[in-house]
Amino acid sequence: MIARLILLATICVMLLSACTPTSGVYHPVKKGQTLYRIGKAYGVDSRYLARINAVDDPTNIHAGKVLFIPNARKVLPDLGYRPSVKSTRTPVKTRPPSLSVKSAKAPATKKPARNASPLVTKGKAPAKKKEQFAWPVKGKIIKKFGKKGSQKNNGVEIAVPRKTPVLAAAAGRVSYSGNGIQGFGNLIIIQHSDSFFTIYGFNDKNVVQTNDYVGRGDRIALSGHPGGEGADRLHFEIRYGKNAVNPILYLP
Repeated sequence: MIARLILLATICVMLLSACTPTSGVYHPVKKGQTLYRIGKAYGVDSRYLARINAVDDPTNIHAGKVLFIPNARKVLPDLGYRPSVKSTRTPVKTRPPSLSVKSAKAPATKKPARNASPLVTKGKAPAKKKEQFAWPVKGKIIKKFGKKGSQKNNGVEIAVPRKTPVLAAAAGRVSYSGNGIQGFGNLIIIQHSDSFFTIYGFNDKNVVQTNDYVGRGDRIALSGHPGGEGADRLHFEIRYGKNAVNPILYLP
């Protein structure tokens, strides 16, 4: 009986040891650093870092917090980006949210469940705040927000050379990254606090995946063009839930 108890205790210790990181370093968070950027610098998934460090809100970590980085050999003083490598993760399959565009008619689909789209919320938007979001690219606005004749634009279109880095307008979680919405090409949707979303369309290439966490100013895509004879540009929207708002009111 005693031998069986000793064997059982040994097995439990081995299982616990296998589930808990045994080596690593403690990284002090500095001003401007995000969990996504820290994870990318050390080569560790940001969601895993959030879980083992008991971070409830991965989009909101403060300077001075100390994070345990498993399997790291030394603390990195500079969190510059490493050269990009091909991801080995299996892409997360998500249903594209419903977005409308006049220039292309989406194929008929079964109406999704009421809460299926991430762009849904109730209530009034918070008071407009300049500089709440940053410009994703720098360039001339060639298509403004609003309705012009029979055409309606839910955002702005900014002229930039193809393959210009597109930056996240604010910290948040990538709720969609793909090309399943006709008329927008490679599209990214980021969910922010207070029920806000930002949308980035016509990308030549997306460099983040669904469920990644990004910080304000992180590179998320390379700009492209709308197809056909359209000039190189970025389509950018800010939405409060499913309602499009004028981005100019929230940008510096």
